[in-house]
Amino acid sequence: MNLLPYRRFFSPGRFWAKLAGFARTAGTKTVYTALLLYYAYERDDTPGWAKKTVLGALGYLVMPLDAVPDLTPILGYTDDVAVLGAGLITVAAYINKDVRSKARNKLHKWLPNPSEADIRDVESRLGDPPDSDPIQ
Repeated sequence: MNLLPYRRFFSPGRFWAKLAGFARTAGTKTVYTALLLYYAYERDDTPGWAKKTVLGALGYLVMPLDAVPDLTPILGYTDDVAVLGAGLITVAAYINKDVRSKARNKLHKWLPNPSEADIRDVESRLGDPPDSDPIQ
């Protein structure tokens, strides 16, 4: 999946506005995945190729028009979830314990009772967080 064309739609302001606006509608998995990607992007140790992948995935999320309009309940986020999931798996090696902690903390601010089962499901796709950073 080529996410590079969507990088131009990403900006931190657009990201936070979109996520805050749809957090309850999109659900735990979508929001947690987006937060993991964002905090992986913020890491100084994340290499350029991985940051570009994250920007593409998050750019797709905030893009004004996408394949399935987000106004459609539930169905509208399926394409976003697929793109975010692909990005997450691609950069999984750069999602450490600190990234997970930041994402969980923000998630709990927006969704007071997020589904722990959904959080575990997302994390199961990542494997155990690395104790040290991957070799670049």
